[in-house]
Amino acid sequence: MTPPRTVLVVITRRNGDVLLATPLIRSLKRAWPAATIDALVFEGTDGVLSANSDLHRVLTIPLRPGLGEHGRLYARLFRRYDVALSLLTSDRPTLYASAFGRWRAGLQEEGGREAWKRWLLDRWVRFDNLDTHTVRMHLALAQVLGVPIHPDVVVSWSTQDAERVDELLRGKAPFAVLHPYPKFNYKKWHAAGWRDLAQWLGDRGLHVVLTGGPEAMEREYVAEVAQQLSSPALNLTGELSLPMLGALLSEAAIYVGPDTVATHMAAALGTPTVALFGPSNPVKWGPWPKGHPA
Repeated sequence: MTPPRTVLVVITRRNGDVLLATPLIRSLKRAWPAATIDALVFEGTDGVLSANSDLHRVLTIPLRPGLGEHGRLYARLFRRYDVALSLLTSDRPTLYASAFGRWRAGLQEEGGREAWKRWLLDRWVRFDNLDTHTVRMHLALAQVLGVPIHPDVVVSWSTQDAERVDELLRGKAPFAVLHPYPKFNYKKWHAAGWRDLAQWLGDRGLHVVLTGGPEAMEREYVAEVAQQLSSPALNLTGELSLPMLGALLSEAAIYVGPDTVATHMAAALGTPTVALFGPSNPVKWGPWPKGHPA
């Protein structure tokens, strides 16, 4: 393929999905350094990419946009990109790629009911939801484009993010990061487990740092865990942006968390990581370690 001038990567899903798109984005940028690469994501997930130097812009759309919001997006982006890639099989991202790219490709399922979406794309890759890791699934699109693969998940932050994290740590080192709360309850570990783990880490000379998002339920749960600890922990729940969380995890001696974006970030940074999985498929969603081959 002739190197395109403009590329759009559509990944309208959750934070972890957006983060796991960064190996594909890195591969595209390394192959086409002069190209302008944008990403289209849901509002609230753009923080994962806000400091990513491979991207020109991160565009957002609400999770449930109204007719007017959709209309403005289509008017703004229609046929704007030389190449548009959908990393999801569902209707909306496929339609976005089809409408916004002059050449478009995406992941798709086989079967007659999905044929209309495959018809909208110039090239499509069969989606495997069971035995292929999400990073490898995304990188299959790089192979379609003839682009060399760079499989590392990219976690980015600014100098200001790192400085703010150092201020919050107040010299607490070495430290372990515990991230108790996942987005979904079926991924949650019990509070007594976190209490015992924090005690075990403290007995081995590690300060405990608790992290989490800004939502009220998450703050309440982590505060409940913190109250049960025999030694005070530094509770940074709701205090960190995702780039700041990346800076924190890069300095941690160890990280423990459930199947959530923070766990993917820690593994990608090469921080020793223990991932607590519930019913999610670890073959598909297991943390992708730094330096792991494609």
